[in-house]
Amino acid sequence: MNGNRELILPPQEFDLLKVLRDVNAPMKVEEVASRLGTDVNSLMRSIAELENLGLILTNKSTRRIIELTEEGRKYVETGLPEVRLVKVLLSCKCKPGINDMPNIAREHGISLSLNEINYALSSLTKMGIIRVSKGIIELTADKNKLTDINNRQETLSIIGNGIFEDEVPDNVRPVVQEFMRRGIVKAKERSIIELVITDKARELLSKGLVKSGTVITALTPELITSGNWRNFIIKKFDLSIPPPQAPIATKHFFAEFIKFVKEVFVSLGFEEVYGPHIELEFWNFDALFQAQDHPAREIHDTYFLKYPSTGKLLDNDLVSRVAHTHEDGWITGSRGWGYKWDPGRAVRLVLRTQTTSVSVRTLHDRGDGEYRAFTIDRVFRPEILDPKHSMEFNQADGIVVGEKLSFKHLLGVLEALARGMGMKKVMFKPAYFPFTSPSAEGYAYHEKLGWIEFVGSGIFRPEVVMPLGIRRSRVLAFGMGLDRIAMILMNIEDIRDLFSRDLNAIKTYWSNYSRFVNNLTNR
Repeated sequence: MNGNRELILPPQEFDLLKVLRDVNAPMKVEEVASRLGTDVNSLMRSIAELENLGLILTNKSTRRIIELTEEGRKYVETGLPEVRLVKVLLSCKCKPGINDMPNIAREHGISLSLNEINYALSSLTKMGIIRVSKGIIELTADKNKLTDINNRQETLSIIGNGIFEDEVPDNVRPVVQEFMRRGIVKAKERSIIELVITDKARELLSKGLVKSGTVITALTPELITSGNWRNFIIKKFDLSIPPPQAPIATKHFFAEFIKFVKEVFVSLGFEEVYGPHIELEFWNFDALFQAQDHPAREIHDTYFLKYPSTGKLLDNDLVSRVAHTHEDGWITGSRGWGYKWDPGRAVRLVLRTQTTSVSVRTLHDRGDGEYRAFTIDRVFRPEILDPKHSMEFNQADGIVVGEKLSFKHLLGVLEALARGMGMKKVMFKPAYFPFTSPSAEGYAYHEKLGWIEFVGSGIFRPEVVMPLGIRRSRVLAFGMGLDRIAMILMNIEDIRDLFSRDLNAIKTYWSNYSRFVNNLTNR
């Protein structure tokens, strides 16, 4: 600006300039917004305009801030699991078993899941507040140690509004670090913007050359016909500035990873098959020779439908064969489970807990022969959402059917799958699974994490395949959690990031996925 020419600014820009002049010190943008009675977002355009005019300077930096996760916000309301568990022990004045805790807590009006209890037991044992012996929980702490528990809850409440990492008191840093490992709090970079007025602006203000006025960016027919346009300042535009470019769209990395895994299966001669998310207990459990009193069939491990609560089984012969297998082994050579099988329980509807239900449906539909089938889809289990667990995740399940198959064939197929998915080193260990024998767990070597389990496998037992109509063939079966494999291969630490809608996160993980695919191509 030259000479004594007046500068007309919109009211918000003018007021912002006066605040900075009066304070006469650098101010955080949040402080300025508070003084002006507005929010930071609406202030950013005014800041950019004043900076372009040379009236203010912006100093930008970043600081790490500790914030609550969704789980942490829940615990602010309900209390940390360890706090709730101590309340239950103080209320009941008892020494309960671990498996009895959810019911005892419920009797005292406190909600505690088994997953939360496990976290609480770990924390309280390390703090010396409880002792666990042979599954029995005993409160051992004095009042001073119990105060430490309340302090943990207060620490969580303090973090509630966010606290900069370098401002966390030394005495609570270990607690905050534990909260981060548990996914209760998270650290993120926050941009800090400070504003300072320039000497140029001070001089113009002191001379009275900066004034407030209404600035318009468009001339409407009404303004022109009425002549009111003369009462406003028309904003000047610099047409030499290029317009902002729209970001290039990016495919979602996890969807592409699942597509990639499907291609690996197909390249090995597998055909994709499908099954329902809402499943009968019959297909999810009974057809897999899982006893009806098995703990995995209880409400703690399975989602049950409230309405409709039951479905129908149309193949009475199949039902009869499965029933006899459970009761006395039928013609499988097994003694079965030795109880009276309940058809009413078999028709209850659940959200499937495993994609193996699709495999047994496929075996029933196709019977004996030579074929390979796989499915990749969602399964559901009651879990507390945290960085490593989710109540909904993706599972891959596969079967290889043939008359002359052996356990060595199974290991060969699994090794080929692992190599196809970029796992260079694999090994197998004997394992136990209720519906396969013999069984094995497969491990893949990760450069940072070491040997990581990636698959459970085995040969389906006669109690599974014979009721389904398989007489001559052997069935090699396996299942793997794709979410975990994706996290390992793409260096993802939080399972929730697999489903992120944050464009910056998607771009970052897309780069990881592209690097992973390129490494496969170039090896």
